[in-house]
Amino acid sequence: MKVRLLLIIYFAFLPALLAQRSYSGNVLDATDKRYLEGVSVEVVGTDQLQTTNIRGYFSVKGKHGDTLRVSFPGFIEQKMVLGEETFLTFQIQDRARLLPTFEVKSDPYTFRFKDGKLVLIDPDEETSPSKKGGISAGYLDSPNGGVAIAGVLSSLTKRAKQEREYQKKQEWMRRRAGYYEVVESDSVRQNFMVKYQLKRSDWDRIIIRFNEGSSHHEFLDWSKERVYETLSEFIHRESQWID
Repeated sequence: MKVRLLLIIYFAFLPALLAQRSYSGNVLDATDKRYLEGVSVEVVGTDQLQTTNIRGYFSVKGKHGDTLRVSFPGFIEQKMVLGEETFLTFQIQDRARLLPTFEVKSDPYTFRFKDGKLVLIDPDEETSPSKKGGISAGYLDSPNGGVAIAGVLSSLTKRAKQEREYQKKQEWMRRRAGYYEVVESDSVRQNFMVKYQLKRSDWDRIIIRFNEGSSHHEFLDWSKERVYETLSEFIHRESQWID
């Protein structure tokens, strides 16, 4: 009697167990709990494959007992057997965050790799530098020898260096704003060329000599008025030597 009852219950619920249902949820970074976009969510052995949106959301169809696989480049893959719960939350771990902390030295810069990130170290913060876990880097063809950093670390190092150089360049240009306002002004150039009867080639040579003679200060933090007065005096002197 009990066997018959169990069989009746089993076959009564069998269609529900075999039927597909929607499984949805979110995928987050296990460390900072932010949503991850572009994560692959796949019901193994089926054509159900989707990538998460900007909110880390996904929705796929599967059956009770199917295996759901969550994968993302650089992160540890996770698998889950589907059951009654249809809304799922995954927190996946960045592999790089599991790496030990160490320093990368490449004169004149020093970087620290920690929690999966390579950051530039402020020289003022390096009160007692340690070589433990560090890597001394240099060009392979350098007369001092050294090793080259390859792969992901090399890419991150170059990127950090490029960003630092770009920011320095932007600051340098900002401090020369007064110079650019004068030298790149069409009206200023035209007025001087008319006043001193200069040809365009004459003007170009004068500006080159003007820059060469001011290389020690590069017009940093000069006002527009100061640059204009200095340029006016310079052109007045130079024009006397122009045929």
